[in-house]
Amino acid sequence: MELEGAVAVVTGAASGIGRSLARALALDAGAVVVVADIDGTGAEAVANEIAAEAAAGSPVGFAAEIDMTDEAAVVALIDGVEESLGPIEVWCGNAGISAMGGVERPNEEWNRIWDVNLMAHVIACRHLVPRWVERGSGHLLVTASAAGLLTGLGTASYAVTKHAAVALAEWIAITHGDDGVRVSCLCPQGVRTPMTESDRMLGVAQV
Repeated sequence: MELEGAVAVVTGAASGIGRSLARALALDAGAVVVVADIDGTGAEAVANEIAAEAAAGSPVGFAAEIDMTDEAAVVALIDGVEESLGPIEVWCGNAGISAMGGVERPNEEWNRIWDVNLMAHVIACRHLVPRWVERGSGHLLVTASAAGLLTGLGTASYAVTKHAAVALAEWIAITHGDDGVRVSCLCPQGVRTPMTESDRMLGVAQV
């Protein structure tokens, strides 16, 4: 697809894979990128990096502090981006969290990981896919994990929710592919990010 001038939103973009996606889309592909993260300060820093390194005269996006599990906030972000920058052509759902342990972990922890790793994608797609179908184009990129294809040793909730994210990406691709909606699903393993540096069994060295 042609990304030059396209509007792209990257969630979880304050660090790690999200930061790299935002930088690549903006600086290499020429997209207008919105850097979204629950860490507003980190998102602002990445947006400022991009703006400082962008070619003179290139259109730039902005930073947004947002909890991707808050549906009202997601709708407000989508509406705000489309009103100020234009139609969102690419949505990179990259926000994710993990926790060690298995089925013994409390429901509150399972529910939080479920909300971030799966339902954030569902919420975004609920409001983006109908727009893309109407326009006849749009691209969803879901950052899942190798744990969504195999499993995640030591972290049941991460493995289960990443499997679910892969399944959702497959469903949208099959259901809406003929409507012009394109889907990519990233399943990386052992990427050196703040999350893997802080989790023992999810860490790069362990992988």
